[in-house]
Amino acid sequence: MALLSFVVVRSYAQDFSETAKIQYLIASVEALEGARFIRNGREYDTRAASNHLRLKLKTAGDKVRTAEDFINLCASKSSMTGELYFIRLADGTTVKSETFFKDKLKTFAVDKQ
Repeated sequence: MALLSFVVVRSYAQDFSETAKIQYLIASVEALEGARFIRNGREYDTRAASNHLRLKLKTAGDKVRTAEDFINLCASKSSMTGELYFIRLADGTTVKSETFFKDKLKTFAVDKQ
């Protein structure tokens, strides 16, 4: 499954480094144990969330050139309702998905240095 998602992400990102960042972001939400992804007032498990994000990425096509584009266009809010996405972590803390992904993107940069 990881290889398949990498192939899907790769085809829509501008270059390999941006593809790697997007893949990292999607994997980071899927790896959250006990977390819930909240979109349009409904809660989803992290696998459903990562699948939804992959679908949004595919639908966005060449509009997504960077990891920042991915966050802004796919991972922050509903394109249908405009409602923000949230992530409820296992400890009960709820954060905007945009904040979560931007923090994860900073972590990716640090890990790669």
